[in-house]
Amino acid sequence: MVTIFWLAISYLLGAMPFGLLISRTCCGIDPRSEGSGNIGATNVGRLCGTKYGALTLALDMLKGFVPVALAASFSDSYFFLTLVATAAVCGHMFSVFLHGKGGKGVATWVGAFVAISTSGTILCALGFLAALYFYNFVSLASLVMVALMPVVLLFQGLFSAIPLALVLMALIFWKHSENIQRLMAGEEHPWKMK
Repeated sequence: MVTIFWLAISYLLGAMPFGLLISRTCCGIDPRSEGSGNIGATNVGRLCGTKYGALTLALDMLKGFVPVALAASFSDSYFFLTLVATAAVCGHMFSVFLHGKGGKGVATWVGAFVAISTSGTILCALGFLAALYFYNFVSLASLVMVALMPVVLLFQGLFSAIPLALVLMALIFWKHSENIQRLMAGEEHPWKMK
């Protein structure tokens, strides 16, 4: 019963559409109908400015970090912690407040895994930065980052966290399917114009 309650709370927290709320409140824009159509930090930053993108990023990360960190205070099961992380990320991706729609889950994923394995998340973030530096695409860098996590968890010996890390990786790749198609066609928007 405690598990179900905690997963429900994690989902509802993850479902809070901070990007939409910030965009509408601070710059009168609905990010779902402009730019990439996504409610995440990258699109909010493009549409409303860097500070609002950064605020969205911070809040979306907290949606993942807070429930997992709190769960870690009463459970040392990495499977349970990744289950809580999955609930939070799925809340962001499939928000009850947005009729089952939502963002791509990357920032919430980062926040959740910071609470599960801070050192592992730092390693994955370095992979993100390297991919962003060499290829200049946030979407590709995000995919590299989430793909690295199961490998990092394997080397850290956190075997019970790997199955749901793989599930989250698959969900994030699926949410990025349009980005992947644009990357393959050479039509993806770069992070910064060169």
